[in-house]
Amino acid sequence: MIRTLYLHGFASSPQSFKARFLAERFAAAGWPFEAPDLNGADFRRLTVTEQLRIVEQCARGEPVHLIGSSLGGWLAALYAARHDEVRRLVLLAPAFGFPRLYAESLGREAMEAWRSSGTLRLMHYGSGAETELGWQFMEDALRYEDEPAILQPCLILHGVRDDVVPVQVSRQFARTRTCCELREVDSDHELRDQVEEIWLAARGFLTGS
Repeated sequence: MIRTLYLHGFASSPQSFKARFLAERFAAAGWPFEAPDLNGADFRRLTVTEQLRIVEQCARGEPVHLIGSSLGGWLAALYAARHDEVRRLVLLAPAFGFPRLYAESLGREAMEAWRSSGTLRLMHYGSGAETELGWQFMEDALRYEDEPAILQPCLILHGVRDDVVPVQVSRQFARTRTCCELREVDSDHELRDQVEEIWLAARGFLTGS
């Protein structure tokens, strides 16, 4: 079984609920699983380019599967579109078009304040404390495509009650890609009540069974 890399969400960490749950399940099955820290050496100076570099360092040019949650789902697709060593993807409420979605959630005034001041204060759920993120993150994120042109087999699980990344985002992505299968579930963005189903779906999909 080739390695599976789990890419956590925005301002989260490898210690998130889903990451820890899946790490336990993969370990019990005897399958290699890693969850790199995508927060970088300095979160305030973080960029999407740096996050993709972290994934590249962890992948080491070897065949890998990717599981990505929210922003991590978009990152997984961006990486897979550029690296054919990625074999399969499982995306959980993937935030395709993250810069647009995040800008909409913040609102025009907050975005302008972030741009003009150069920093945004936000809750970092991985550390449990408020922190700052520089404007360079958004500036860099806007360089990347909303919907990466992946060719690998891809399974998307998305909650129909998601009010952070609407399920329509995944519907649009999967509609024109024959490599993608979308499974809609009765859940919200966190998918915490779906973790067992996520594991079972991932296990079957990543083994091709």
